Amino acid sequence: MLRFFFHIFDGAGLFDPVGRELPVWQASQTCAIAATGEVLQRDAARIAPGEDWHLDITDELGLLLFRLDSSIVRSAVMAHAHATRLGRRRSGLDVP
Repeated sequence: MLRFFFHIFDGAGLFDPVGRELPVWQASQTCAIAATGEVLQRDAARIAPGEDWHLDITDELGLLLFRLDSSIVRSAVMAHAHATRLGRRRSGLDVP
């Protein structure tokens, strides 16, 4: 069995000190995808637009095997609407 480590980065690093034993690297990829789904579902309200979130999978030597990235990127229209809403709040106007 091989040992793989799943490190989460979401503005801060959450390093996996124990890892997980799996028979082949492909199993680590499947586990990483499932773990990403679980973390994103659990912390969905906490993930902010523009925030970098990724999961690095390394082997026992610390070699990066692959990385899963997730991000929320606002379109130009949404960025403008958000900036306008913030401006109204700062000026004391009532914003829904």
